[in-house]
Amino acid sequence: MVSTDRLLAFAAMSFLLIAVPGPSVLFVVGRALAQGRRAALMTVAGNTAGAYVLIVAVAFGIGSVVERSVLLFTALKLAGAAYLVYLGVRAWRDRGALRAAFAEDGAAPHSGLRTFWEGFAVGVSNPKTIVFFAAVLPQFVDRGAGHAAAQMLLLGLVFNAIALASDSVWGLAAATARGWFARSPRRLSLVGGVGGMTMIGLGVTVAVTGRKD
Repeated sequence: MVSTDRLLAFAAMSFLLIAVPGPSVLFVVGRALAQGRRAALMTVAGNTAGAYVLIVAVAFGIGSVVERSVLLFTALKLAGAAYLVYLGVRAWRDRGALRAAFAEDGAAPHSGLRTFWEGFAVGVSNPKTIVFFAAVLPQFVDRGAGHAAAQMLLLGLVFNAIALASDSVWGLAAATARGWFARSPRRLSLVGGVGGMTMIGLGVTVAVTGRKD
C-alpha cells in the first residue's frame, strides 16, 4: 500500500489546496448564509461524497479520459456551473422565506436529504477536482507495490477527510455569522440574497475559467 512518507506528502499538498477558499468552500459558505448550519453541514457531506465519486473514477481510469478530452471537460464544467447558477437564483428568489424558517425553530427551507444531494451534484460535477485528481493522485502511487487503484482510493480518503474538516469549519463560521443577521428581518433577507449571489457568482466563475485548449 501507500508508504507513510508518500501519504504525509500527499496530505500536506491536499491541506494547502483545501485551506485556500475555492469553489467548494464558496458553495458551502453561500449555503450556510442562505439556510444555516444544518444545511451547510449536509452540503459539506454531499460535496465530499461527490468528490469521492470522482476519486473512484480516476482510480479506475476515467479521470485520464476526462483530462485528455476537451469536449468532455467542457461539458462537465458547464453542467456544474449551470447547476450552481440555478441554486443561486433559487436562493435569491426564496430569500424572503428565511424569516419563516427561523420562526419554525430555525429549520432549513429544504430537507436534509435534498440538501445532501444538491451538494453531491455540485461535488461530482466539479471538473477542476477530477483534473486535479487525475494529474496528482498517480504521482503518489507506488507502482512497484501494486494495487494502484487501491492506493488512489486510500489517498482519496485522506483528501476527503481533510476537506470534510476544513469545509465544515468554513460552513459553521458562516452559519454563526448568519445568526447575527437573523435578529433583523431585513438583515435576514440580505443574507439570503448574499448567499444566492455568492452561488451565482461561483457558477459564472466556473463557467469562464479553466483550460482553454
